[in-house]
Amino acid sequence: MADCDIGLVGLGTMGAALALNIAEKGFDIAVWNRTGTVTDAFHADAGDLAANVTPTHSLEGLVAALKRPRAIILMVPAGDAVDQQIAALRPLLDEDDLIIDAGNANFRDTNRRMAAPGAFLGIGVSGGEEGARHGPSIMGGGSRAHWDRVAPILTAIAADYQATPCATLLGPEGAGHFVKAVHNGIEYADMQMIAEIYGLMRDGLGRSAGDIGAVFTRWNAGPLASYLVQISGQVAATIDPATRGPLLDVIVDAAGQKGTGRWTAIEAQHLGAPIPVIEAAVAARNMSARRADRQTAEALFGAGPTPIDPAALPDDLLEAALICGKVLCYSQGFGMLASAAREFGWDLALPEVAKVWRAGCIIRSAMLDDMAEALTEAPGRDLMFAPFFADLLARTHGPLRALVATAARHGIAVPALGAGLAYFDTMRTARGTANMIQGQRDFFGLHGFARRDDGSTGQHGPWG
Repeated sequence: MADCDIGLVGLGTMGAALALNIAEKGFDIAVWNRTGTVTDAFHADAGDLAANVTPTHSLEGLVAALKRPRAIILMVPAGDAVDQQIAALRPLLDEDDLIIDAGNANFRDTNRRMAAPGAFLGIGVSGGEEGARHGPSIMGGGSRAHWDRVAPILTAIAADYQATPCATLLGPEGAGHFVKAVHNGIEYADMQMIAEIYGLMRDGLGRSAGDIGAVFTRWNAGPLASYLVQISGQVAATIDPATRGPLLDVIVDAAGQKGTGRWTAIEAQHLGAPIPVIEAAVAARNMSARRADRQTAEALFGAGPTPIDPAALPDDLLEAALICGKVLCYSQGFGMLASAAREFGWDLALPEVAKVWRAGCIIRSAMLDDMAEALTEAPGRDLMFAPFFADLLARTHGPLRALVATAARHGIAVPALGAGLAYFDTMRTARGTANMIQGQRDFFGLHGFARRDDGSTGQHGPWG
């Protein structure tokens, strides 16, 4: 009987959590997984929510279970798997039946899929398993008509911030997936900066994981209040059941990645948008995987960290430096979104992006409410120039400078925080050094230069 409100394909971790969230909000959902036993197990374990879940064992059965016009969410790995699933579904659907890709898709793939026949919507979903189950941040991309058809479901299952759902249509085509990619790039940077602070406390100041966890927990009650700072405190404080010591001390120092941060860095280069903090974080993850090379270098050059006098890096300085790095990172992320809006002709409302990130997503932070307000006051203004954040930067760039300098003197790598400081210093230098680069370009390639004194362009030097 065709009475389900929506369908879902893919009952992995995120798909299963999202399906239960939909069912819990009172919607009837039909589900299908390539492995039928997974579908049956999911339904059997759904408990009281099983009444709102219709398990199906073929795509034909899934389609037959849905009300018209149909809507089906795909929760499958990005790339070819999405194209294969769309190809399998389209012959079974009517022209106005809607396919919704809720995975971590590359926005260029979403653009291509949206241009093909059939209704299509691309949504970025952030929050991990917990968010998918109890309220994620949802970043929509596509047509308003397609979004409006499923908005009652998507807003109902989304995280809530002061009675406002963290789910909205952000722009056409792949805008939603683009915003999700930038979210993930900021996530990479936020995590890396926290890890760098952890490294300074561990390797420079000789502090225990439990002590470091207490510091993060204390910071989470102040300006740095955020999901990532909160869980960093919990991660650092966790005891390993096997060794009875800090779990952090037995975790291998190689960070995994699914590619979304790399996509952000690549697209930033295409756009000419400077995001050095995010790029440094992506590079740091790549270097973390080179454990054998790092061991070789340590044996060859000696271990980097040397002890730091605790008076040089008190907790309030570390906190202020992290605040500064965070503001600079978010400023770069929103700047990249503004560049994309201009490049692709998207009406991308940056205040709405900040609002949709205020709850549910991984980078949710107390600062995002202030960012939404600042972006609303002056939508075209760089976030670092907004009075609230300009004041924060004025008060915290000194601590960031002291941290980076101290880390360098003691051989402790802080690539993301260091990139943030370099960005800040570059941006506040009205006359930079690119005139030397332009002179070099003209010397070897006759690329020309503009003169400062008379404003003339296309000039060449008498290089001899």
